[in-house]
Amino acid sequence: MKIRPLADRIVIKNVEAEETTKSGIILTGSAKEKPQVCEVVAVGPGGLVDGNQVEMTVKVGDRVLIAKYAGTEVKVDGDECTIVRQSDILAVVE
Repeated sequence: MKIRPLADRIVIKNVEAEETTKSGIILTGSAKEKPQVCEVVAVGPGGLVDGNQVEMTVKVGDRVLIAKYAGTEVKVDGDECTIVRQSDILAVVE
């Protein structure tokens, strides 16, 4: 199955969280923070959103920094993805 986001929405996939701290301590699954750096999987067409013209500024493959609890988490074919609005993206990681 393939997801095609609408309007100014973007489908992102989490980049794996760090398994160890800088000092070498191995983290368990519950101790890891939700990753804030994600990879863009699909981008909506933009267009008219809430009466304003929205132009999409990210593209598939970009790595982005998102707000900690932004978006809606969904499972597609066993893969966990998050759907966010473009305004929830804080920066593009280069």
